[in-house]
Amino acid sequence: MNAPRWEHFPHQGDVGVRGLGASMEEAFCGAALALTATIADLDTVAPKERVEVKCSAPDKELLLVEWLNALVFEMATRQMLFSHFAVSIEDEHLVGEAWGEPVDRSKHDPAVEVKGATLSELHVERRPEGLWIAQCIVDV
Repeated sequence: MNAPRWEHFPHQGDVGVRGLGASMEEAFCGAALALTATIADLDTVAPKERVEVKCSAPDKELLLVEWLNALVFEMATRQMLFSHFAVSIEDEHLVGEAWGEPVDRSKHDPAVEVKGATLSELHVERRPEGLWIAQCIVDV
């Protein structure tokens, strides 16, 4: 398995998050990394504690939104940031794991609060060269 890759892309006042990978699961992990990188420098977040996340949706695009919103919920309610992810997808069900640590404002210096993943620019596809892309806009 290759390490998931991620990037941000501009979108007016919000932020686009994009995951790239050799599989849809890797792309979803990359999108999750981009989500955390919207908030803080990933290199400052140690993967100390594991949180399991499960979600379902009728298609792969909505499953991405559910996954990212589940992570936003876990970060908000547990006051944590995550820096490592694993995802298993079967049909319209996702079982994921997120590793991270409690937010330490002096260590993580959080830049913004992510309110949630949106349907804007929502796209999950496998490109002809085999690369998977999973992206959407997150509301900040």
